[in-house]
Amino acid sequence: MLYDSLHLAVAIARPADEVYEFVRDPARMPQWAAGLSGSMEQIEGEWWAESPMGRVKVEFVPTNEFGVADHTVTLPDGTAQLNPLRVLANGQGSEVVFTLFRQPGVSEQQFSQDSEMVRSDLNRLKRILESG
Repeated sequence: MLYDSLHLAVAIARPADEVYEFVRDPARMPQWAAGLSGSMEQIEGEWWAESPMGRVKVEFVPTNEFGVADHTVTLPDGTAQLNPLRVLANGQGSEVVFTLFRQPGVSEQQFSQDSEMVRSDLNRLKRILESG
């Protein structure tokens, strides 16, 4: 089965390595990712966040030279969802790309709302990084 997907992106006028370090830091996620806007805390080496869905676990792929900041969010029911996230060099700045997959049972309207939330998160990230 293939899922519908959207690649949502924002250009940020900051070097890619700086953007990458910011987005892959779980402690900073509540600043820009609305779905994890609750407290983010590290417990015994694992990152946990309060979210609209309840307490979730957030795990990033290992730091790498390719700008891959994929992370898995494990919901309270044990369902794990991979969130592909990339930081690409774009001239003297960067491009942040998030891939949103439409999960089974998600209506077209909900998928559209989810994409707007991701766009809002990416724009918040841009404002934070470009103002600092």
